[in-house]
Amino acid sequence: MQKAYLMALYDLAEKDKNVLSLIADSGTGYDELFHRDFPGQFIDFGIAEEHMVAAAAGMAACGKIPFVFTAGAFLAYRSFEFIRDDVCFQRQNVKIVGMGSGLAWSTLGPTHHTTEDIGVLRTLPNLTILSPCCPKEVPLVVNEAYRISGPVYIRLGMNGEKDVLDDSYEFCLGKNAIIREGRDISIFCTGSIISEVLEATAFLEKQGISARVINVSSLKPFDTGNVIKMARKSKMLFSVEEHSIQGGLGSMISEVLAEEGIPIRLKRIGLDNVYAKGYGSIESVRGMNGLLGDNLVLAIKKFWDKL
Repeated sequence: MQKAYLMALYDLAEKDKNVLSLIADSGTGYDELFHRDFPGQFIDFGIAEEHMVAAAAGMAACGKIPFVFTAGAFLAYRSFEFIRDDVCFQRQNVKIVGMGSGLAWSTLGPTHHTTEDIGVLRTLPNLTILSPCCPKEVPLVVNEAYRISGPVYIRLGMNGEKDVLDDSYEFCLGKNAIIREGRDISIFCTGSIISEVLEATAFLEKQGISARVINVSSLKPFDTGNVIKMARKSKMLFSVEEHSIQGGLGSMISEVLAEEGIPIRLKRIGLDNVYAKGYGSIESVRGMNGLLGDNLVLAIKKFWDKL
């Protein structure tokens, strides 16, 4: 996803000289390419994320379109006050891009995991929150962020994520997308964990459970209508997220069901009031925290059998 983001930003910068790339000592070979070709549109702030966000707000006030890019945990948490006061409160046209959503920084542990960012940032007025599921969706989301006049937060994976979408897919702000049809249950997910969900649904099908998979790449605005529709078409709902279930996607769905008074069971699967366990590859850390395809099959079947 990281490469897809940087190439999409490169294309935007080539067309619009107001597009800026701001990083905080988080450069890659693609950033070096950007710096070489657009030296006046690139600034490395070093390890100073808060200052980078504050500066971006000032640049936006002067008509620039800054894309702020670094580790998601350092943006969502360390820079929260600056995102709140300088960007969102002022409605500045700043695009905040968090690299390494969920457990993507798997070798560095909980200090680098971005597993509470949805819960933290969705409380902020004026902020659009986007969470693409695979590299193919990234340019669509980046271009949508560019078109939006105002603050946007994008959460990206960074581990060679699988493409799960075909060329016919269209991103639509504020709308969920059904990636796989099913009759019995509906599974909502956001971000690159969708690859594990799709793997799990193939096994569930063999066990007689037909699962619909819904990609939630627009977290704010949120597609409440789709949640209501799927609740009325399903025997049970699940949410799967590489994030805390407190405040995350599952909480958002729960809020809709409660406010609409829809009597259907929802099981939230994710980190339940804990920090993620373990270090290693993304696959091993997902496995240690119950988020691999095999884990999801067992968790979903367990609750399905209770119906």
